[in-house]
Amino acid sequence: MNKKHIGIYPGTFDPITFGHMDIIKRSVKIVDELIIGVANNTNKIPFFSLSERQQMIENDISLFFKDLTKIRIKPFTGLLTEFASKSNATCIIRGLRAVSDFEYEFQMTGMNYQLNPNIETIFLMSSDKNSFISSNFVKEVHRLGGDVSKFISSNTIINLDKKNI
Repeated sequence: MNKKHIGIYPGTFDPITFGHMDIIKRSVKIVDELIIGVANNTNKIPFFSLSERQQMIENDISLFFKDLTKIRIKPFTGLLTEFASKSNATCIIRGLRAVSDFEYEFQMTGMNYQLNPNIETIFLMSSDKNSFISSNFVKEVHRLGGDVSKFISSNTIINLDKKNI
């Protein structure tokens, strides 16, 4: 029997963007199951709570995917490699937007490999139309009154509007 390939796509997703969705769409093509790991990162102070981020991801996933059987959304705290092991993941999927992302990701991949050499890291380059999108830029443009509808779903815009009141 073939081993099921489970991938983890971790992130803060504060908020989820079309760039994230692009990586998710492409990831489900290469794994049997994709777990979107919503990080409760103690080094970051997120704009949205963990439950708000999880709800926005669930809403966007249901809009973009007809078949949800391959995707699960799970929050996690602590080491990514421990979360991946507990989830029986065979790989961690990371999106790269630009060369500037690579150095950090390269170092993190090396550390993760030392912590658990049984879990591989797969890098997916952002598509050219999404390479400049970041959650931080989206929040800043929205805060300053700019149109972010090309970068995030209307549901996420509603959530940003609620927070900016």
